[in-house]
Amino acid sequence: MQEHPLVRDTLAKMQKSMDHTVAELNAIHTGKASPSMVEGIMVEAYGSHMRLKEVSAITTPDPRMILVQPWDKSILKSVEKAIQMANIGINPAIDGAVIRLPLPEMSMERRQELVKVAHRLSEEGRVSIRNARRDGFDHIKRADISDDQKRRLEKDVQTHTDKFMKEIADHLAHKEGELLKV
Repeated sequence: MQEHPLVRDTLAKMQKSMDHTVAELNAIHTGKASPSMVEGIMVEAYGSHMRLKEVSAITTPDPRMILVQPWDKSILKSVEKAIQMANIGINPAIDGAVIRLPLPEMSMERRQELVKVAHRLSEEGRVSIRNARRDGFDHIKRADISDDQKRRLEKDVQTHTDKFMKEIADHLAHKEGELLKV
């Protein structure tokens, strides 16, 4: 069955919030190397600011190391500077044509701190989804449709809201498990 346009717009906003929240949670450093930890860092290259993933290859040869290999060796220093300026707790080391990013061992205090950050990010995601639901309800109430159809559409929106809330809770639980696993 095709979704009503009012529900579809609300759903698109919720999906965008969900995607953003998941990306933010994935960017949290769990002690295990992941390209997503650095790929969003902005690098000054060719007279403009570009994401690290747009100017280099990012790989993880082992669980405690990220390798960044700029496609143009002339921006090697710019990439190193951008990683240092990003203040992500990783000290870059130039090794020939690549930059090595060794991940430090995380203390339990740091892990618990990151769990709090994950909870804050997931709560921001839930708030964003609830805001999209509220906006959707407002649009439905103002729509020129029957009361029965309004109730059906509101129920539809609430069903999708519940689904997204559960998805965020699942992602949070997974991230929390990753962070606290020693």
